[in-house]
Amino acid sequence: MTGNAIKALLTDLHAYEWYCPQLLASPKESIAMVENYIDASNAESLVIMGSSLGGFYANYLTEKYQCKGVALNPAVRAARELAPHVGLMTWYDSNLPLDFRSEYVDELKALQVEAITNPTRYFLMAAKGDELLDWKEMAEFYDSAQQLVLEGSDHGISGYADHLPAVIEFIQASIIS
Repeated sequence: MTGNAIKALLTDLHAYEWYCPQLLASPKESIAMVENYIDASNAESLVIMGSSLGGFYANYLTEKYQCKGVALNPAVRAARELAPHVGLMTWYDSNLPLDFRSEYVDELKALQVEAITNPTRYFLMAAKGDELLDWKEMAEFYDSAQQLVLEGSDHGISGYADHLPAVIEFIQASIIS
């Protein structure tokens, strides 16, 4: 799954600015980079979207900025999921090397959202066939949020483009507080 499909659709709607940076190995530095961008923007409204670890980051940022959040197969407990992978590995979506350090686990713990405060701000897309993360844990974490739970699929959400209309509908709908 790439952000290109979303970017193209949002650009066609002529209503949204797109920001999709390559995240850094350090969670603390990744969040700082995105916060700096958001704080410098002139956006009237904000929607944070992320997949996997990006979904974990989206939780933190959605809570901080009290905006809408879209989580796609999110790692709801990223420190727990990634702690066993400290050391040299490759990025999930490429063969590029990644030195995942033990201090990054602590950085993830500092960003942990224990519970979302306003479920109406969130949209979850979870695949029952996700080979890396537990869709049931996702559904429970986002209890009372809008959810699209897909039969089958995978961590990358194969066929993601087929479900974009539901994402866009959520983005365009006003929040009920």
